[in-house]
Amino acid sequence: MKKVTAALVALTLVSTIPVFAQDGRMNFFITSAGPGDGANLGGLEGADQQCTDLAYTAGLGDDLLWRAYLSTIASNGMSAVNARDRIGGGPWYNYAGAMIARDATHLHSEDVNLTKETQLNERGSIVNGRGDSPNMHDILTGSNLDGTSYGGGEGYTNCDNWTSNGEGSTRVGHHDRQGGGENPNSWNSAHNSRGCSQENLQATGGNGFYYCFGSPDEQSDLEPKLPRE
Repeated sequence: MKKVTAALVALTLVSTIPVFAQDGRMNFFITSAGPGDGANLGGLEGADQQCTDLAYTAGLGDDLLWRAYLSTIASNGMSAVNARDRIGGGPWYNYAGAMIARDATHLHSEDVNLTKETQLNERGSIVNGRGDSPNMHDILTGSNLDGTSYGGGEGYTNCDNWTSNGEGSTRVGHHDRQGGGENPNSWNSAHNSRGCSQENLQATGGNGFYYCFGSPDEQSDLEPKLPRE
């Protein structure tokens, strides 16, 4: 029993060790954790705060504005928000310093450098994809292929714009660029989720993760956030 326990501890430690050394240009990552409440992220504000907190704990400091790559739908008199309009102008680099995209146009093109190996979390670790256990390749976006808000259809709620863990659905991408759905190779718009709860996100190969992008103050008209105490 002691040997088994030790092996499990060792495996856990290995899974959290960065695969690469952190590059000073890093301004893109997949979250290593969500709030654990499905697609209820506390709205865009809560999602942005989580990006900021994770960046800070990863040692990235406060010189960038961190924003979640998430779209919203028009609701309650509020206009839709496009994920591509929230993240600054680029270029964006991952934990290891690999440039994933020069700008928003490149980010949403076929030439973007986004693969399972380049889409690292804030700790520099590769996120589980198709073929791994558990599969966590569904990444929350609420977006079309071009980064605009996904209009959806009947039953599509965008999880009440990231405030609900109940009925409805949202749009997800595949960070490993493979799987099922209308656009299985898309990193940001592969298919709709089964629901908005943590269980429903996990059932189709997700875990409530999403993308975070950092930009200098001058690239954003949004108020900067500070890490939570």
